[in-house]
Amino acid sequence: MKIAVASLGKDENSDVSERAGRAPYYLIFNENGELLESVKNPFAMGGGGAGFGVAKMLADKGVGIVIAGKFGPNMTSAMEARGLKYTEVGGKVRDALNEVLKG
Repeated sequence: MKIAVASLGKDENSDVSERAGRAPYYLIFNENGELLESVKNPFAMGGGGAGFGVAKMLADKGVGIVIAGKFGPNMTSAMEARGLKYTEVGGKVRDALNEVLKG
């Protein structure tokens, strides 16, 4: 299972983004907490539909859990429709990931 964390930067020492749909980056980890990929969010700027687009992008990458500071209602609906779980955790990316991995 892959875990995606909305991030303000490209690495795990960055802060978790408070805005899931508009996060500048998504860091994708495996279930062991190893960073697999850093993805620049193509929906970070622009008009509406960011939550829907991000949910599709992450589902297409095989992500099962998404972490961000806050999720909007459109993004939560889009994630639920795709079977993605999500949780709101702030702080540093690595700390938020560890908190979710611990259960």
